[in-house]
Amino acid sequence: MRWNDLSEEKCSLARSLAVLGDRWTLLILRDAFLRVRRFDDFQARLGIARRVLTERLGGLVEAGVLEKVAYQDRPPRFEYRLTQKGLDLYPVILSLVHWGDKHYAGEEGPPVLHRLKTCGHVFEPVLSCSECGEAVEARQVEVLLPGPEPVSGPVSIKDRDCA
Repeated sequence: MRWNDLSEEKCSLARSLAVLGDRWTLLILRDAFLRVRRFDDFQARLGIARRVLTERLGGLVEAGVLEKVAYQDRPPRFEYRLTQKGLDLYPVILSLVHWGDKHYAGEEGPPVLHRLKTCGHVFEPVLSCSECGEAVEARQVEVLLPGPEPVSGPVSIKDRDCA
């Protein structure tokens, strides 16, 4: 499998990685969720080369994760806002943050905490079943194949590189 071909794979994870699969993109998204909007602010916070930032922001706009919105006419200036597709990534980002907190925060603990505004509690993210509400853990999940019926008929597990 070639990196450039990920968007053509029959796997949702591979197709997602085609959009999100590098460190700068994930850090840009982290900052977007922290309400960073403007190119110069992203660049200053991340210390990323302008060319790389331009490419990553352009890719996120092209993928529909961010939208480029004018905030000034003369000279033209833009900011980048999360779309609904981008906002749908929040559980992914939060899960990665939690994983990093659990395995890499060290003795000093997590660098930031998350508090739910509605109840006021500091929380740790939990993936739960949409039907019964039970916490989802890897050993409690089975993958059913095929998923939605492909056009060419049933597919064996060997043909689907997705878990």
